[in-house]
Amino acid sequence: MQPEFLDKLKAILGERQLLTDAAECRSYGYDNSTLQGQPLAVALPDSHDQVAAIVSACYAHQIHVLARGQGTGTTGATVPLDDRSLIVSLQRMNRILELDRNNRLMVVEPGVTNQAVQDAAAAEGFFWPPDPTSAAVCTVGGNLAYNSAGPRAVKYGTPRDNTLGLKAVTGTGTTIRTGTRTSKGVVGYDLTRLLIGSEGTLAIITEATLKLTPLQPARRMLRAEYRDMHAAAAAVANIMARPVTPCALEFMDGNAIQMVRSEVPSDLHPDAGALLIIEMDGMESQLDDISAEIAQAAQVEGTLSIRQAQTPQDAAALWDVRKALSPALRRVAPKKINEDVVVPVSRMPDLVDRLADLSQRHSIRIVNFGHAGNGNLHVNLLYDPHDPAQKQRADACLEDVFATVLEMDGTISGEHGIGLVKRDWVARELDATSLALMHAIKRQFDPAGILNPGKALPPAA
Repeated sequence: MQPEFLDKLKAILGERQLLTDAAECRSYGYDNSTLQGQPLAVALPDSHDQVAAIVSACYAHQIHVLARGQGTGTTGATVPLDDRSLIVSLQRMNRILELDRNNRLMVVEPGVTNQAVQDAAAAEGFFWPPDPTSAAVCTVGGNLAYNSAGPRAVKYGTPRDNTLGLKAVTGTGTTIRTGTRTSKGVVGYDLTRLLIGSEGTLAIITEATLKLTPLQPARRMLRAEYRDMHAAAAAVANIMARPVTPCALEFMDGNAIQMVRSEVPSDLHPDAGALLIIEMDGMESQLDDISAEIAQAAQVEGTLSIRQAQTPQDAAALWDVRKALSPALRRVAPKKINEDVVVPVSRMPDLVDRLADLSQRHSIRIVNFGHAGNGNLHVNLLYDPHDPAQKQRADACLEDVFATVLEMDGTISGEHGIGLVKRDWVARELDATSLALMHAIKRQFDPAGILNPGKALPPAA
């Protein structure tokens, strides 16, 4: 079957757009997790019609098909699980097809990077709110597959809130269009939001109509340091209760602060046990008052200092503290576990306390940072994967982390997705009836089960 199938792909793509050499294919069989697989082949389509033809061929030959961007995901969602898997890399479908300034929208292919979208939008006075930290390399298709957001989600929302419509290919090779080109529309079910976050298990997105937001003309930044996380959480609650929402509200715990002290020159308070980086945007004439109001809200018992950036260089220095953290973590623990759990904002101090207890109980160092305004914490478990005992303790600690988050009415993933890494935990968060409905939806879009099988949902009961 494979020679016949590969001949069909060659007819669709030509020789240069199909990789069959094992070594070349292997370089597409991983993502930013620790997982690696070996695909049967790698297809490099450059058009929607080619994607549709590829999926039709996979449907006819019962070949699994996995869509892939740049592989920046952390959950193994693009890793093939067997040698009957075709990777469809969308990196060549990287065009911006339309930028409609009057209607505040942009139409793009899935392989365009987030940064390219931001640059094109900015030239017209707009931006697309989703801004993952990997924006320079991650693709819009990946952002949509995971519903990946970033710091600005606290004010501007996630890809689901900022995408008007999609063009996609279902598991039978059928083309569908979802959504509208208007900001309002209630005809039919909302398939756009359904496909976003589905990790390529329902359809392969080949085109997206993005909703653009006008760039605000000015920004202000504050850095607030606190004695402990309880004080920082009280400040977050105060800030989020104000009429003006910051466009970013980032959090670092005491362990994270200790890791960056030697990385960047800064004047961090020696007793800081938690830190908030607060960014506000708006009209220049408004920002002095907005900044003063947010600073007042951030002033709580346990505050050590609140500093406002006075120049662009000051603002860059404040962000440098946050940006230095991920590289520092990678150097200390290259194979760290990084989870993106979410709890109600009011439960954040309790979660941090529980994480400290788990760290001590399992003898695993835990470093926390994330998006405080929506309770999204990146929980980093640092361990040596080559030490079997440490690996066992880290796995047991992660189990307890997820259990704790669910006890607090939280969710096991805010923006990284489920993939393979967190798949077996989904049944603990979702009830059996909801899971059965999701499997039924999967069968409607993908009756042969060829689209990214084994990911996002646990096996059907």
